[in-house]
Amino acid sequence: MNENNKTIAFVSDIHGNYSALKAVLEDIEKKGCKTIFSLGDVAGYYSMVNECINLLKEKNIPNIMGNHDDYIISGTGCPRSNSANDCLEYQRRVLLPEHIDWLKKSPLGLVYRNISIVHAGWNDPLDEYMLDFPENYFDDMKEKWFLSGHSHVQYIRQLNEKTYCNPGSVGQPRDGDPRAAYAILKDDAIYLERVEYDIDEISFHMKQQGFDEYYYKNLYTGTAIGGKVFKNKYE
Repeated sequence: MNENNKTIAFVSDIHGNYSALKAVLEDIEKKGCKTIFSLGDVAGYYSMVNECINLLKEKNIPNIMGNHDDYIISGTGCPRSNSANDCLEYQRRVLLPEHIDWLKKSPLGLVYRNISIVHAGWNDPLDEYMLDFPENYFDDMKEKWFLSGHSHVQYIRQLNEKTYCNPGSVGQPRDGDPRAAYAILKDDAIYLERVEYDIDEISFHMKQQGFDEYYYKNLYTGTAIGGKVFKNKYE
């Protein structure tokens, strides 16, 4: 990674949606950003997980371990969603061994400069939802910027001298906006970005793999599978 590049992009919750990932990385490239982090959950839900991992490897983008990534490598399932487990079973059948090995190398979190990143939260890096948390949550941590995904809800919260940001989801936005989401940190400010992408492309691929439209029609409305919209407390 280029230490002289002050622009850093954060993508999260790609979930096998190659169409969305391509569009996001193209947009990041147009902005001249060379340093990119994936905040986990490359796996889960959609049918082009091999293509997603291959592109991240090609771009040398490090990945933080997400809960769906962990489900894949541990052989466990999601305790909340049968539809998520259906998708995970498909991905276990199709994932290339070298891509599973790549997922296994994902750390639970990392610190880069004055930025701390995990997939979910700092009390539980795999499965804590940061949609509501106390003002003093980060008081004992020395970093300035804190980023995580997991909830698929894009937002920024300022806490005195510290800033929390969820870049939103690349592959399955759940905040009512179907555009792929990510964030950029530039010149000591963080920016939330949205990108339109070819939803028909990933939907067609899901259909080709035998999935009913129930598993992907939510992409057109920016919701979870089943149609639920998620919001954070601070809007």
